Amino acid sequence: MQKFLITTLIIIGLMTLAVANRFALMVMILSLSSPTLLIEKQEEGPDVTWHDDYYTLEWLDARTVAIAEPLYYQQNINYLILGDDRAVLFDAGSGLRSILPVINSLTDKPVTFIPSHFHYDHLGDGLPFDKIAIVDLPHISNRGIDDQLTLQWHEHLGAIEGYTTPTFKVSEWLQPGGDIELGSRRLKVIYTPGHTNDSISLYDPVADFLFSGDFIYQGDLYAFLPNSSLGEYEQGSDNLLGHISAQTKIYGAHRLHPPGVPVLGLHDIKDLKQTLGSIRERSVRPSGFYPVAYPINDSFNLLAEPRLLQNWDITYPELSQAP
Repeated sequence: MQKFLITTLIIIGLMTLAVANRFALMVMILSLSSPTLLIEKQEEGPDVTWHDDYYTLEWLDARTVAIAEPLYYQQNINYLILGDDRAVLFDAGSGLRSILPVINSLTDKPVTFIPSHFHYDHLGDGLPFDKIAIVDLPHISNRGIDDQLTLQWHEHLGAIEGYTTPTFKVSEWLQPGGDIELGSRRLKVIYTPGHTNDSISLYDPVADFLFSGDFIYQGDLYAFLPNSSLGEYEQGSDNLLGHISAQTKIYGAHRLHPPGVPVLGLHDIKDLKQTLGSIRERSVRPSGFYPVAYPINDSFNLLAEPRLLQNWDITYPELSQAP
């Protein structure tokens, strides 16, 4: 009997340790899995041109171009947003191929890089940019010494594909809810946590374009990562619903398949918000084991932790903007 109790306590202890360190274990396992990074080239449709043998270009209007990586297995989409005085690059992709030659071929204006969040597949392998603007959140800006910022492993997750966490100089701190002036063009910074607690979206109210990063896109939305929170996904949804309209075109950072860049809309945000409410109320059943999957609509699912592990905490409730 004593041996059985000791064995049971050891098993419980190991399980508790595994749960407490599940994110580090997940990253370690994924780093050992060696995913196939490149996929086969597919037909992209008439609105898309190949810049080279890796990147494609799709002009969304005369001053906005989507720069996609259709051969990278995550099919990232980055956005060059042009003003009269300067430009913004919103996300920079995987870094498998430098995006800088593409940018230099498209504009001679000064370019500021703004990541939607800090995951490695959005930073262009080490942030090789002269001007970098970061959202001003206390848990980020308080770590900056002389505006030098070193990312933490759980913010970056680059070990999955062999990247080291970068250190970079911040040239501009962006206020949540503030504006970015580009010259005859203005972008609104909207705090959209959920996927991570440092995520932002950019909204152009004149073009009625929303660039949503990994908050929402065509495919499986990840809400089971170290900095993910279902409560913050609700907060981010409300923040977006306070700005966009039924005519807004939403451009995310990934896609499932060609052709071109998928366009989402207000109804997708509302479907996401409704699904989150159903998860909170326990009126919807997920599928799978870890992560579990909640269907939202035909465009995407929400991948989350099992119910007992789900995080509903909100890091910055003062940044909520109810619709």
